[in-house]
Amino acid sequence: MEAVFDEGAFAPCPAPFNLAAYVLAAARRTPDKVALAVIGAAHADRWSYARLERAVLGVAGGLTARGVAPGGHVLLRLGNGVEFPIAYLGCIAAGIIPVPTSPQLTTPEITRLSHEIEPELVIAGPGIAVPEGSAPLLYLDGLRALFEHAPGCYDMGGADRPAYVVYTSGTSGRPRGVIHAHRAIWARRMMWQGWYDLTGEDRLLHAGAFNWTFTLGTGLMDPWSVGATALIPAEGVSPSTLPLLLKRHDATIFAAAPGVYRQMLKEPLQISFSKLRHGLSAGEKLPEATRTAWRAATGTEVYEALGMSECSTFISGSPQRPAPAATSGYPQPGRRIAVLGPEHAPVRRGETGQLAISARDPGMMLGYLRAEAEARHRFDGEWFLTGDMVEMAEDGAITYLGRGDDMLNAGGVRVSPIEVERALLDHPAISEVAATEVTVKADTTVIAAFYTGEETAPEILRAFAGERLARYKQPRLYIHMEHLPKGANNKLNRRLIRQTYEAAHDRA
Repeated sequence: MEAVFDEGAFAPCPAPFNLAAYVLAAARRTPDKVALAVIGAAHADRWSYARLERAVLGVAGGLTARGVAPGGHVLLRLGNGVEFPIAYLGCIAAGIIPVPTSPQLTTPEITRLSHEIEPELVIAGPGIAVPEGSAPLLYLDGLRALFEHAPGCYDMGGADRPAYVVYTSGTSGRPRGVIHAHRAIWARRMMWQGWYDLTGEDRLLHAGAFNWTFTLGTGLMDPWSVGATALIPAEGVSPSTLPLLLKRHDATIFAAAPGVYRQMLKEPLQISFSKLRHGLSAGEKLPEATRTAWRAATGTEVYEALGMSECSTFISGSPQRPAPAATSGYPQPGRRIAVLGPEHAPVRRGETGQLAISARDPGMMLGYLRAEAEARHRFDGEWFLTGDMVEMAEDGAITYLGRGDDMLNAGGVRVSPIEVERALLDHPAISEVAATEVTVKADTTVIAAFYTGEETAPEILRAFAGERLARYKQPRLYIHMEHLPKGANNKLNRRLIRQTYEAAHDRA
């Protein structure tokens, strides 16, 4: 059987449509319900749906009054605060295109991106680098003042018009602005049952910062779209405090990156989570040891999702359809995906190939900002090529094997770095690990494991790996590091690890 999976057509997005109006529709149904609580150890800042919509429409009216026209770009340089999603939705409500960017970018980095974005306005928080010689600046106090501005109106229009731009690493090795349409939020409805089991009665606590796209979508936009309550930890809240906040605020769903789960489990959890239904994880593979420890500590499962900036998540496990062991789950209802071979034809189920998603998916990006040729390179007829190497089981479950350019070559046999890392993470001395292929002399490469935690004799780690991995999959080198470099989305940067090592051990 071909490795193609079609979960059936998804209902089309209604028109006219505005992403912000859709997200905040609960303000008309349940205006006094808490939409957002920013929670700390001692206090909580609560925003009702009515208050939230009032601030969003105030920003929409204020930006319009400043002369920012629909279709113009506004660069968001904001930190971890409620101002971020309000500015984001305020722009979209007015038909303006927000471009959120990582606050960690330096002045030269954001200046280069600004030349590409050509913003009409930059909204900036304190201590965050802004582009040189660019658009006018609106600082945090000015943004907050707009919350009380005469409200603007929702700019209704076609669901296919641009709504926002988010940056990703890009296949070219340089950041690329991913342009998404207003319909992207409608497509996220496929996650409600395909991943979250999300209802309007839920209280979803997301452990990420406001300005992280995982938080923005899973932690804010989706709960608000269904009329639920979003709980976000205040800035400075440590992972060790999260169990108390989960209990105190009756969280029913918890979402976090795998690293947060690991940090929370460093000490035994002494709290009973009677209201918690399950956890969510994305961004990188959750180690099985962490999943097992979480289940033992809380009595709940963690459901993972696989996706990318160009189409958000589209494969996941869920309470209705849990992912089989060692897999990422199933295509969400309404998705059409395939596993393609070198000629971009579907392989047989059980064979390794590149994951592809239908170019007609309602969540698919419109393209890359000022990089049309690169966008065209990612599409092949019906399919968008993700660059992820996977296998599809007979029942459609997807096993993620790593990025195409991260796959390891052991004597001509392809090896997934994820598989190697998963095995080594069972060692008690290892906190994090990245497996990659490094050059040790001309025309000779070996698999190397770079790890953090307690420095351990290589022979001990070799013996440990020898018990868990076939010989050709076992690393030949074990390198202890203080930390492993990661990208802005918290994913391991294996390419940088490899390049740094090879530069320091130049065998030329």
